[in-house]
Amino acid sequence: MVYFFTRLQLIRRSMEKDLNGGGGLIKISPEVYDALSCGKAVVALESTIISHGMPYPQNLQTAKAVEAIVRKNGATPATIAILDGTPYVGLNHEQLERLAILGRKAQKTARRDIPFVVAAGGNGATTVSATMFFASKVGIPVFVTGGLGGVHRHGEQTMDISSDLTELGKTPVAVISAGVKSILDIPRTLEYLETQGVTVAAYKTDEFPAFFTESSGCKVPCRLNTPEECAKLIDANLNLRLENGILIAVPIPKEYAASGNMIESAIQKALQEAKDNNVIGSAATPFLLNRVNQLTGGASLAANIALVKNNALVGAKVAVSLANLRRSINKGPGRSAL
Repeated sequence: MVYFFTRLQLIRRSMEKDLNGGGGLIKISPEVYDALSCGKAVVALESTIISHGMPYPQNLQTAKAVEAIVRKNGATPATIAILDGTPYVGLNHEQLERLAILGRKAQKTARRDIPFVVAAGGNGATTVSATMFFASKVGIPVFVTGGLGGVHRHGEQTMDISSDLTELGKTPVAVISAGVKSILDIPRTLEYLETQGVTVAAYKTDEFPAFFTESSGCKVPCRLNTPEECAKLIDANLNLRLENGILIAVPIPKEYAASGNMIESAIQKALQEAKDNNVIGSAATPFLLNRVNQLTGGASLAANIALVKNNALVGAKVAVSLANLRRSINKGPGRSAL
């Protein structure tokens, strides 16, 4: 606990320097800065889902709705993106709209792409790995997304493995998601996360969810039933300085779960089309998600929006519980509140 607050104090000094015109690289919105300074709950949000995950204007509507859910449940949203070469932690309404309109003109930005986008003065929509990186830099321990990247199907041959997984292995941020994207190889993804030393937990279930459906057939080593249990796990991970992330998988709400057979059939067809058109690398996920949405008549997009909102609800409650836990421990015997 002492380690976290010492680190946060250093982060605050950096933020103050930046906000006062000291030439810092990362720009933090006043709302997020104030929340971090007071030890309040903050939830990091990625921006790839805005620019690459949904069409306009649904992407903007969803982004605003997700931020509203986070606020309604007591936390401060911090959407992360790179605009004109500057990384931003917390976007205002104009910046959110700009990103939504840019769509795929904003570069899909993983950790490896950050230096190039910044150096070129470009616009970058951060993926899970890049969002985790920036969140960790400013001291945000909870991050909400839709689905995590992972090992692609036939990854044992192509070696196509998302940097999201290696980021989880080295960055102490808890990721709240609906598991991994359904277009991926879930069993191999879980094996890879184990190799990376990442704690994988499921929320109110013993089975790892499969994004559009509640069940993947894969058991998880850790079940968490309340936001308070999630908070204790995250706090323990930070106190032990394990320096790796945690994945907390939240099943899609039952009423929005799409038909597993219909989705799987669409995925198989989209995968074949991707192979026939040599769509690989970072272009694969946007292509596959778009085709699956087309093939399911929009059912997958509706389910995607529903699960993101549900993740935001759970993530905000977890962030609030974590902030309360830290506050209570910090005010214990022999400790002074910040």
